[in-house]
Amino acid sequence: MPEEPLHLSEPDVGEVERELVQAALAQPRLSAGRMVEHFEQRFAAHAGRAHGVAVASGTLGTLLLLRAQGLGPGDTVMASPYGWHQVPHAIALAGATPLFTEIDYWSGCADPVRAEPLLGPQVKAAIVGNVNGHPAAWAAWQRLATQHGLFLIEDSTEAIGSVYAGTRVGGFGDAAVFDFSQPSALCCGEGGMVVTDDEALARELRTLRARSLADRRSVSIGARVPLQCGLSELAAALGAAQLARLPELLERRQQVEAWYLEQMRSFEGIKPPYVGPDVDAVHWMLYVVHLGKRFTASACDQIVEDLAEEDIEAARYCQPLHQQFHYQQPGAAEGGARRGQFPLTERIADRAIALPFHAGLTADHVKFIVKTMKDSSVNVGAGAAIY
Repeated sequence: MPEEPLHLSEPDVGEVERELVQAALAQPRLSAGRMVEHFEQRFAAHAGRAHGVAVASGTLGTLLLLRAQGLGPGDTVMASPYGWHQVPHAIALAGATPLFTEIDYWSGCADPVRAEPLLGPQVKAAIVGNVNGHPAAWAAWQRLATQHGLFLIEDSTEAIGSVYAGTRVGGFGDAAVFDFSQPSALCCGEGGMVVTDDEALARELRTLRARSLADRRSVSIGARVPLQCGLSELAAALGAAQLARLPELLERRQQVEAWYLEQMRSFEGIKPPYVGPDVDAVHWMLYVVHLGKRFTASACDQIVEDLAEEDIEAARYCQPLHQQFHYQQPGAAEGGARRGQFPLTERIADRAIALPFHAGLTADHVKFIVKTMKDSSVNVGAGAAIY
């Protein structure tokens, strides 16, 4: 048993981060300064995009994109019910109506084949996520967006560093959204980034993000009421340092992933990690274990509790959007929202458990986590794991 609790995630912060934050503290501005601009430029280059717009969160970045496109009440936006639910919440915050679509069982990403029959003139945009780091089927989604005139938002809030068909995530869609809160590999506490090649869109996003000092006496700027959702200089300094160290951060996490894979080989009845066609690299946000059909949803809850008894922080990965109270209200979702509507989403969500995943873990930690989970699977009556 470890001496300290094994947390679900921990930031990987080193001397570079401390030096840049100290440098930011020494500057005369702690908001809307040079460090934010530096981070925007570096991150846009990392994603292979022309423009980066730093924001307070991935949710607010997505909200700004919808507002920039004039989307709101009366408009429909397609989204997956599975994954990091805070980002599709932007649809409701914009006043638009979500249209949920089923996922691909293996990748967990929205399935373009199942989505296509749902598309029509009422669907103005689609938010497509790289779920837990696995890229979506971008070739098919880009084709659908072109054919149906969709504004395509790449939700990369769960992914950084993954590669699809030779292109890093962030390089797909009309714009892509990242989030830098835990448990992201690039973590600066809170914050996010929108990247795009569209100069006019980037300019509009900045107008909607916050009113600048130069605009404080302007009358015309009030034609579009901005939010106050920028990124601080301190968060930008932390993010810029993490970006500079990103190859190292991802490599350290890949070592932990390899330890997990070695231990999980002897765990009967779990879905093995999947890497889809045209995917060159996957960098997981969390280490998510997909348990088999012999595990019930209540058994998964008990496993999480058993892990907690050993000071191991774990969590059920996702509560699908179509099962959440807000979206089950009349008119809250196009076509309604109810349990049973998306069986693949529910099949995965009912049995997906996120385990500790960060660079602070050792091989012995991982061995202890997996052994505890195996023992718990016996306790909940799901059958003995193979050792």
